[in-house]
Amino acid sequence: MPGAGPSGDAAAHRPAPGPHAGRPASAGRPTDVSPKGDGAARPAAPGPQAAVPGIPGTGAPAYPAAADPHPAAPDAQSVSASDTAPTGADAAAPVRGAPVQDRPAASGAGVRLDRRASNEGGGGGDDYTLQAPDPRVAPEPHAAVCVACRAGRVDDDGYCENCGHAQPRERDHMEQERGPVAAVSDRGLRHHRNEDAFAVGTTTLPDGSPVSVAVVCDGVSSATRPDEASLAASRAANASLLDALPRGTHPQQAMHEAILAASEAVNALADEQGVEAREHAPQQNAPACTIVAAVVTAGLLVVGWVGDSRTYWIPVDRSAPAARLTEDDSWAAQMVAAGLMGEAEAYADHRAHAITGWLGADAYELEPHTAAFKPDRPGVVVVCTDGLWNYAESADEMAEAVPADAAERPLHAARVLVGHALDGGGHDNVTVALVPFPAVPQGAGSA
Repeated sequence: MPGAGPSGDAAAHRPAPGPHAGRPASAGRPTDVSPKGDGAARPAAPGPQAAVPGIPGTGAPAYPAAADPHPAAPDAQSVSASDTAPTGADAAAPVRGAPVQDRPAASGAGVRLDRRASNEGGGGGDDYTLQAPDPRVAPEPHAAVCVACRAGRVDDDGYCENCGHAQPRERDHMEQERGPVAAVSDRGLRHHRNEDAFAVGTTTLPDGSPVSVAVVCDGVSSATRPDEASLAASRAANASLLDALPRGTHPQQAMHEAILAASEAVNALADEQGVEAREHAPQQNAPACTIVAAVVTAGLLVVGWVGDSRTYWIPVDRSAPAARLTEDDSWAAQMVAAGLMGEAEAYADHRAHAITGWLGADAYELEPHTAAFKPDRPGVVVVCTDGLWNYAESADEMAEAVPADAAERPLHAARVLVGHALDGGGHDNVTVALVPFPAVPQGAGSA
């Protein structure tokens, strides 16, 4: 059923310009770029976008006043990526969708190249010639034993002292299912560590109705401690949402506040570095990450983001169109919005994945993007990093990759999507969370 467009704020912020190393683009794109710090100023965005079929807008202001205080809801349940146990790296079983969010002009926007350089000829550092263990040296009792040679002792840095193989880390592969929400994160095939993080949770609104939350963050590889940045941001945003929603805060306002809380958590990592460390390495970038999140209630879908991680809407009835609900903070998106390039040309450029928005101490004038929708049919919300959407960029491609039973088996579907990215090359860390959107009660489908 056609409806109004999203009601949300999508004001771009202007991060500080500076050169940053980048992240690999999807298959078929160049993988080596020279760092660039010049970001084109964003001209005025085009006029109102066409409505997304099946997702009428709320018709509400971006930040409605919070409801009167209500009694506290039952304790919220949440799980962060760091709270899950690893299950092994092998557990994982471009026509682009038009953005539905307008964004006002932002002059002087900084650009952060977030595409990692390729590791040519080295196999990503994951392949080693194993040496025979020295029979005279036995591992200490209760010491960690190498998973590759099965004989060497693992040192404090996580490498085998016999064969040199890097050992699996807790975050190399993580899975979690909390109520109807599920998420999977994997290191991928080319990187030594997983710099993505997620947090999922469930709680209730003051009227007792259930609400699901999913937060996905992608660490900026050219920054220091990107894995810590993504973890801190996902935890902070999740905690903020699960605290605000039971108190009656409107979900869109709660999303705005959650992204600000995530930004503060990432900024705090830079403060921990200390003056002396910053003086010795002034060229290092502050910890940074992107963020995307979704809140699903019985009749409302709210998304929020900063950076190039995305949210997609996939209806259960695949005869209805899928939609991309976020617009990237990226060089390519700016060029397309300005009418300076077509999508194919912009996304083929080596600067395509230069991000123009992120969380971090070197980003300023932060203004989170949020949007609210009222889907008129059941579906599933896909919340993911570019490690997935690089292999399914358009809404139609993502819908084709999502299993038909994703709403009933979200964890299985998340595993399938991670496997899709790994089968495509796994050039980046891959993280996806799936949040089913329930069938809309009769008479509640429009705003």
